[in-house]
Amino acid sequence: MAWNPEVPYDALPLLPPVGDLETKRVLKKAIEAREVLARFDALASALPNPAVLINAIPLLEAQASSEIENIVTTTDELFEATAHQSGATPAAREALRYRSALRMGFDEIGRRPITERTTARLCSAIRGHEVSFRRGEVYIGDSVAGRRIYTPPATPQAIEGLLDNWAAFVNEPSDLDPLVTMAVAHYQFEAIHPFDDGNGRTGRIVNVLMLCDAGLLHLPLLYLSRYIIESKDDYYRLLRGVTSADGWEDWILYMLEGVRVTAVRSIELVEQVQAVRGEIVDAVRHALRSANSDVVEVLMEQPYCRVRDVVERCGVTRQTAARWLRDLVDAGALVEVKAGREAMFINRQLMDVLRP
Repeated sequence: MAWNPEVPYDALPLLPPVGDLETKRVLKKAIEAREVLARFDALASALPNPAVLINAIPLLEAQASSEIENIVTTTDELFEATAHQSGATPAAREALRYRSALRMGFDEIGRRPITERTTARLCSAIRGHEVSFRRGEVYIGDSVAGRRIYTPPATPQAIEGLLDNWAAFVNEPSDLDPLVTMAVAHYQFEAIHPFDDGNGRTGRIVNVLMLCDAGLLHLPLLYLSRYIIESKDDYYRLLRGVTSADGWEDWILYMLEGVRVTAVRSIELVEQVQAVRGEIVDAVRHALRSANSDVVEVLMEQPYCRVRDVVERCGVTRQTAARWLRDLVDAGALVEVKAGREAMFINRQLMDVLRP
């Protein structure tokens, strides 16, 4: 049956798509993307303390991925919320759940295959309650034109069969480049649209997990959602192009370029974070008159830091921890702000680097 945007697309074609997915243009772009991705992965893996990136980049990804769904929060709100969750805004709490879902998914890599059950666990973590696969009709509309632009499969049998096929495509051995497999799988998951809400955020987590599972990333640190925000119109246009005209090549090229651009930016971010770390090392050495590596690491891992964080990490009294932090404020390395009854000490240099 031909696709009709007004009718549930229960006849969504199964994977793999018919035709040549790895055209000359796709292969060339895949090689470029793989090369830069490998450089980023090597750089991130060689960091003396990768926890700095493990804490920060998934939070930035959570912020951007949530923003695509019109859940908007600031970078400062998110990092403050990690240290002072009682004051977190609803948008910040949603973004923090996204980060938790990403970490949960990464922890399962190598122990469980990425299947439809994985997506249900991820979506449940994102939404903060257990979810199940959709059992009714939904549609994606154009609010300006007042019409449907896509109606996903609706019957439970169609959704179940398509998800089984999607999981087989993701997990069965293939000669396709893993980046191409990721791009194809992402389209299909969004086209199936198996949940009432949270499909986009779930699908974007699966992208990163697939690259980790394929060995292209050792840590879940590819920050793709910012690229999608910046090219949001193209993202949705090209998704529709696959549905309406089998526009696989343009869609895959778009996703490969996203990987390349994001990897380039991620390399720059790692370099900037390392430069900030060097400045914090110097500030700690001069202000505290010692090269206290524990203080450095806590300030880098938690750019919104509390006295108790230093106490727990460094094994010192509250009085000593508070004195150290205020000495660093006096030296210009940190900024002190109030968060309720608690003082927060902000690594402003690092926050300047992390803000989009």
